[in-house]
Amino acid sequence: MSTIETAQRVLSIPQKAREDEGDRTFVGVRRTLGIGSFGANAIYQAKAGEELVNDHDELGPGSTGQEELYVLVQGSATFTVDGEEIDAPHGTALLVLPDSKRSAVATSDETIVLVIGGVPGEAYRLGPMQSAEGFFDKYNAKDYAGALEATNRGLEAYPDNALLLYNVACMSALLGDREAALTALAESVSKWEPYKELAREDDDFVSLRDDPKFVELIAA
Repeated sequence: MSTIETAQRVLSIPQKAREDEGDRTFVGVRRTLGIGSFGANAIYQAKAGEELVNDHDELGPGSTGQEELYVLVQGSATFTVDGEEIDAPHGTALLVLPDSKRSAVATSDETIVLVIGGVPGEAYRLGPMQSAEGFFDKYNAKDYAGALEATNRGLEAYPDNALLLYNVACMSALLGDREAALTALAESVSKWEPYKELAREDDDFVSLRDDPKFVELIAA
């Protein structure tokens, strides 16, 4: 990967993808190139038959309601959009609207899809987790205090966002701040009930498993 600090900035997506461990890798195109006017990321899948794009829509608390353009820049895939299968050979461009469920499986080795997103009629802004820049790096390094700080920065841009509050709860639990964890989780699940099910299986909450308040919060 080479980033040129001039009028041009160059990124080799395949090279960047291979620097990371695992068959499925996210490449932060927007972040690496410093793009400020639209969202852009790439997903690399080393093995045919494995997940390329996870099943999701763009309506949840982690989303901004953006439409997404998927471009097969290497390899091929089969997309499923609202139950309809779409063959996507190399060179395919597929636009998916915010409320549509989409997923994709690679149909050849070393497949790469470029994903470009934006909200129709609105200026580009970072999404909730993008606003918490550095969160995943800190979390993966087990720097939970740093991850909590990043999440709180995200809340400055997206106050009361359910996903960010959920992560505040996770980090607080890992840091041993039981009260802060329960308060944030209560706010999160009140805004997005599916997080109750997620919290039931989330290892970040091991320290709260026997707490009556936690049990009450995640009850069906």
